[in-house]
Order: sequence, then structure tokens, then C-alpha cells
Amino acid sequence: MPEMSVQVHVEAHHTAHLKGLRTVAMIEASKGVLVLAVAFALIALLRHDVDLQDAAMNVLDFLHIDPDRRLAGMFLDAAGKVMDWNVIFVGLGAFAYSALRFIESYGLWCERVWAEWLAIVSGSLYIPLEVIELVRHATPVRWGLLIINLIVVAYIAWVRYDEHVSRPHSLECR
Repeated sequence: MPEMSVQVHVEAHHTAHLKGLRTVAMIEASKGVLVLAVAFALIALLRHDVDLQDAAMNVLDFLHIDPDRRLAGMFLDAAGKVMDWNVIFVGLGAFAYSALRFIESYGLWCERVWAEWLAIVSGSLYIPLEVIELVRHATPVRWGLLIINLIVVAYIAWVRYDEHVSRPHSLECR
């Protein structure tokens, strides 16, 4: 009878990990979709000879963002500098980033160890950049992104640790 309760505990533990991993997988897939959508929108605007600086100003107006703010100015400046060859690089970068997010998402959904490690490493790479941005100018959005990233990285690291500790260890080599 004690073996049955251990089995039930292990299955409940596994189900909790599965739900968490699939939640993170959905977050990663959403990031990939968002980046692709922005890249396709940019390419569509350029194919229709839309002035990107005017389009950027319309976006800022729609979002009620003052164009004199630092980030808004950077956004407008970047829109003015976009050329056709830049779009190719942006498109390739967006495709590569999205592909990585989709691969990671698939692996997490299917509980692959390599995907857990990929999530830990790729999420950890953003932390120093997010901290630098916070030091430059702290905003609620930047704090939120850092906190979410820290939670995701810590959770996946905990899953990796917990799986390592809970699996039976053998002294013999196979």
C-alpha cells in the first residue's frame, strides 16, 4: 500500500511540472508569434511604399505616447532609418528568433530536457540587459519584464533540479 501512495505522489508531482512547463511553452510561443507579426507588418508597410516614419507617428498617436519622450524618439528615429536591405536583416532576425522560441516551446511542451536547458540559458542571457535598462531608466514595464523573466528562469531551473533529485540514482554505469 505505501508503494501506491508514492506512485500517486510522483504522478501528482509530474502533473504539476507538466502544467508549469506548458505555461512557459505558451509564453515562449507567444513571443515568437508577436515578433513574427511585427516583422510581417513592417515588411507589408514597406511593400506598399508606406512612409515608416509617418506610420510610427500614427502608432504613437494611437497609443497616446508623447513623441518627445526618449523611447518614442528612438522609435521614430529607427523608423526613419529603415531601408529595404535593413528589412531583410530584420526579417531574417525575426525569423531566427521566432524559430528558436517555437523550438523551445515545442521542447518544453513535450518535456524535453534540452528545451529546459535552452530556456534557462536563453532566459538568463536577457537578465543583464534587463538590469542595464532598469539602471538607465526604471519603468513598471521594465520591472515587469525582469520579474517575469526571473520567475521563468528560476522555475525551469527548479524543475531541472527537482527532476534530477527525484530520479533514482544508480552507482553502475550503463
